[in-house]
Amino acid sequence: MSTNTQTDNRKVTTLRLSAMKQAGEKIAMLTAYDYTMAKIIDEAGMDVILVGDSASNVMAGNTTTLPITLDQMIYHGKSVARAVTRALVVVDLPFGSYQGDSMEALHSAIRIMKETHADAVKLEGGAEIRASVERILTAGIPVMGHLGLTPQSINKFGTYAVRAKEEAEAAKLISDAKLLEEIGCFAVVLEKIPAILAKQVSESLSIPVIGIGAGGGTDGQVLVMHDMLGLNKGFSPRFLRRYADMGKIMNDAVQNYIADIKSSDFPNENEQY
Repeated sequence: MSTNTQTDNRKVTTLRLSAMKQAGEKIAMLTAYDYTMAKIIDEAGMDVILVGDSASNVMAGNTTTLPITLDQMIYHGKSVARAVTRALVVVDLPFGSYQGDSMEALHSAIRIMKETHADAVKLEGGAEIRASVERILTAGIPVMGHLGLTPQSINKFGTYAVRAKEEAEAAKLISDAKLLEEIGCFAVVLEKIPAILAKQVSESLSIPVIGIGAGGGTDGQVLVMHDMLGLNKGFSPRFLRRYADMGKIMNDAVQNYIADIKSSDFPNENEQY
């Protein structure tokens, strides 16, 4: 098991991520949704912390990311940003806050930046959201793209299966990735696409490409914190590596707590006034 060797505690910026790609240094990215967990992750040396709309699933118990609101994302983003001193903090724009209306997209992004003190926003989609991305960029707000499996479009796809396996969809993904770079995105997430395609995209772009279920040929990796810590037992895709079984550890601790109360072992004489 490796330990953190990150000794550079300077604030991570979009410029620094670009330099990491040029130097061949892999970028580590993980989600967080609250102050306590974000502080632990940041102090461990994380490069990027994503306040993902996956909060809809792991924090609120929804089956998709669609129900989470802009106000809820701002709440989570604010909680995370307060804890972080090193990592670049990116907040997802939730479903319905940017699609089809570039002015609404701008207003949503401005609210996130002003109210959370995050460093950037992330949007799902390519050419179809070009106007929204460009409008947000005019305000000087850094934008991270997201292509491949885009969970906010789950009702359109009808499945969480691997995307861009067919030639036409792969060609569109490559075109969209290049477009996002050209209009000014500082990085792109590629989710659940063939590894060979993700490597091709990473090598063809000058901006960092972060993968999730996209193989090792990208410039970095991102996972949902609850998944990699073993807190979410019902989700076991091939790309997920569990680094701990925190679900079992916490369950054991709670059971021990209950048992100690029932047996009158807790509190003992040293644990009272």
